[in-house]
Amino acid sequence: MTDIVVVGAGGFGRETLDVIEAHNRVCIRPEDRLNVVGIIDDNPSTINIDRLRSRHYEVLGGLDFLIANRPAEAYVLGIGSPRVKKQIAERLDREGLHAQGVIHPQAVVGSDNIVEPGVIVCSGAQISTNVQLDRHVHVNPNATIGHDTHLAEFTSINPGAIISGEVYVGPTTLVGAGAVILQGLFVGTGCTIGASACVTKDVPSGKTAVGIPARWAT
Repeated sequence: MTDIVVVGAGGFGRETLDVIEAHNRVCIRPEDRLNVVGIIDDNPSTINIDRLRSRHYEVLGGLDFLIANRPAEAYVLGIGSPRVKKQIAERLDREGLHAQGVIHPQAVVGSDNIVEPGVIVCSGAQISTNVQLDRHVHVNPNATIGHDTHLAEFTSINPGAIISGEVYVGPTTLVGAGAVILQGLFVGTGCTIGASACVTKDVPSGKTAVGIPARWAT
């Protein structure tokens, strides 16, 4: 069994706990289970603290507490924002903590894939063959990732998004709920693809693409 902390007391942090609990329920070997020793958050709201306590989880403290006290040596980032994920992961990695990933047992993951540390794949996600998921990629419920696609580090794919085959999505990019990226396209670093957008051409780094077909300011 691996002791871990979940970083993030908000909505995605609690969804991450759902993925961990589902993972543990189907583990045959005890050593494959993940033991959540607590939640780390610099500024948790009262309502989120109460929601976590109702599930028998406690907020232990913020990042400084984690680094100073080491209640666990492994962490899972339950945070939706790609940029915030990057900032926190880089700090924790410098301090020698280790990223832990988890895949929901009701996700479908194909063959010949590369899944790096810190990846979270939620229930109902469909990941095809020869897909690369770099560090701390999050694939939310019911998202679809097509064959031969590469999602770079800290990318977040929101619920119901469809990434077609042979797509590259750059680091710290957010793909909104229900968005579609068509086959063979390139999306640069730090982009935001709006909810329900349909991307029909390459998106330069730093752009926010919205609409059908998706457009952005030049």
